[in-house]
Amino acid sequence: MKKLFSALACASLCINLPAQDGGNQKIDFEKYDPVSTLVVPEHKPLASKFPFIDVHNHQWDMPTKNLSDLIRDMDALNMKVMVNLSGRSGEDIKKSVKNINGSFPKRFIVFANVEFKGVGTAGWTENAVRQLAEDVKNGANGLKVFKNLGFNVMDNNGKRVTVDDARLDAIWKKCGELKIPALIHTADPKSFWDTLDEHNERWLEIVTHPNRKRGPENPVPFELLIEEQHRMFRNNPNTTFIAAHFGWYPNDLARLGRLLDSLPNVVVEFGAVIAELGRQPIMASQFFTKYQDRILFGKDSWVPDEYKTYFRVLETSDEYFPYHKKYHAFWRMYGLGLNDEILKKVYYKNALRIIPNIDKTQFPQ
Repeated sequence: MKKLFSALACASLCINLPAQDGGNQKIDFEKYDPVSTLVVPEHKPLASKFPFIDVHNHQWDMPTKNLSDLIRDMDALNMKVMVNLSGRSGEDIKKSVKNINGSFPKRFIVFANVEFKGVGTAGWTENAVRQLAEDVKNGANGLKVFKNLGFNVMDNNGKRVTVDDARLDAIWKKCGELKIPALIHTADPKSFWDTLDEHNERWLEIVTHPNRKRGPENPVPFELLIEEQHRMFRNNPNTTFIAAHFGWYPNDLARLGRLLDSLPNVVVEFGAVIAELGRQPIMASQFFTKYQDRILFGKDSWVPDEYKTYFRVLETSDEYFPYHKKYHAFWRMYGLGLNDEILKKVYYKNALRIIPNIDKTQFPQ
């Protein structure tokens, strides 16, 4: 299958163009990057207008990492706090917290992770809840749930563990009791499930990253995964959930708005979906205005140079500028031009309200 996708990509992306010397020049869609003749104002912020908290980051080696280089890059971006969602559990949490406290105690927050192996065995739920409480006692300030829940987590009988599996309810309830949020990633973009043809907006991404293709049996339909997640939200009203990636509805903000209206315990972050927001500046601006208290800043992958795309979309009113990964978003974007009060909420105020133990002295009062 991977070879087939690669062949399709090569055959369909390569185009022969006449070269100036009379020969043939090969160019493919990924490399084709025409310079726009549009003359409009441009603003390219290298750092955010206000200090910000990135609630969606992954630093897998934080227990042993020298944090100085990380801090240097964070300072250049005006990132005051990074939330590391990959804290794991047990001794890893302890080592991460020790490393942070010994070097830059104000700049990092760590979330714990649940080890779902063994769901259904005697005592598994009780042990998972006990471990979560212990991790919070040792310095974790939230729970991150990866997308493997719903995709390939199996119970002791080999059955897929659904996102809303009742055996997990005690974990979500414990988050509410401990007053920590649970940031959860469920499913992937809907286009990954759609037919791979000329009408699929993610065609280029899938043929260049064939492992991202999904289907009704891989593992189940998109709609089913999302329904499971939403049931889990509804079944645990006393727990605050952060839906990663705008809940995979960044391209249907009206639907996301209805979800937020019905679930006051849910907020969202926009890691890896800023390109969706930047191509609908009117709708997105209206959404950020209405739900300004429910949106957190998240990026996901740690590539410092890419943050400037996020700043430009959020802060400026620029027109027709590119995303930083063409295979991910081949279209041009527009700035939302958010006002200062909304920017402050998205950059840091909402996170300060939702995530415990962030040092508030680093932010404007």
